[in-house]
Amino acid sequence: MPGVVSRGLQQGLNLTWTLGKVIFPVTFIVTILRATPVLQWIMEWISPFMRWIGLSGEAAIPLVLGNFLNLYAGIAAIVSFDFTVKEVFILAVMLSFSHNLLIESTVASKVGVSWWFIAGLRLSLAFISAVVINLVWDGGSQMAQYGMIAQSETPEGWLLIAWSGIQTAFIAVLQLALIVIPLMIVMQWLRENHWIDRFSRWFAPFTRLLGVERNASTTLVAGLTIGLAYGAGLMIQAVKEDGVSKKDMYLSLIFLVSCHAVVEDTLIFIPLGIPVWPLLLIRLITAILLTAIIGFIWNRMNTSKGKEAAYDHSYPPL
Repeated sequence: MPGVVSRGLQQGLNLTWTLGKVIFPVTFIVTILRATPVLQWIMEWISPFMRWIGLSGEAAIPLVLGNFLNLYAGIAAIVSFDFTVKEVFILAVMLSFSHNLLIESTVASKVGVSWWFIAGLRLSLAFISAVVINLVWDGGSQMAQYGMIAQSETPEGWLLIAWSGIQTAFIAVLQLALIVIPLMIVMQWLRENHWIDRFSRWFAPFTRLLGVERNASTTLVAGLTIGLAYGAGLMIQAVKEDGVSKKDMYLSLIFLVSCHAVVEDTLIFIPLGIPVWPLLLIRLITAILLTAIIGFIWNRMNTSKGKEAAYDHSYPPL
């Protein structure tokens, strides 16, 4: 057992260092930007597009803050304005797909998948879902009733702002370490006691539905329950040790960018007075259908290429 803990601790520290090199600078820079006119310029630029998705101009503020920072910042901005239930629901669905865009997409890209692919997919899902909800749902015209949600204030003065950025970035990495290190110790114990193989067999029907091999099942479960960044962290380890293929990396991330941390990211919207079950179902159904369709097409294309190669009896000229 001490050897398992030691090996898991070493893997956890290495993974924390790998992810922390991304999370610390991005968190620090975004915290600084929050105190500058940059975010305000972005909000003013996208405000005219809000009406296309059934939102008022003020909705640009929670969208920008939620994408540049996190869900908590987006929710804090939502409760600062008077929105209808429909507008809050649209914002909740959009932020569920594309919150914390810079950090989570950058961490996820560490497994070898393009950052632009991940970020573009998340933004596309957010925009398409908003358009569909705006066109399909005629209700939700009453004003939303918010619960008690604490809001943070931006410090004054560049030294305080910089110090706040350092504190925020350090806390973000510390929180990462407190989750990743114990998780890697547990994963090491599970791996050495062959529980990973058992989990893979149990989740084989679900992963087969998505077109993903069994060795990516643990990553899917982790990302689904604890978040995209941590799921991507496990995938980094799985790529090294379990031989996860490029196709399975892409399919797993397609699933996770559509639906990750489903418990936390769903419950956090309850104080906003919106129906959360439809929010959860939208994310799950989107993730399953999108991943299954892309996986089916990908596998068919690989099968076709294999058949072409098998029937190719041409010979080089003598």
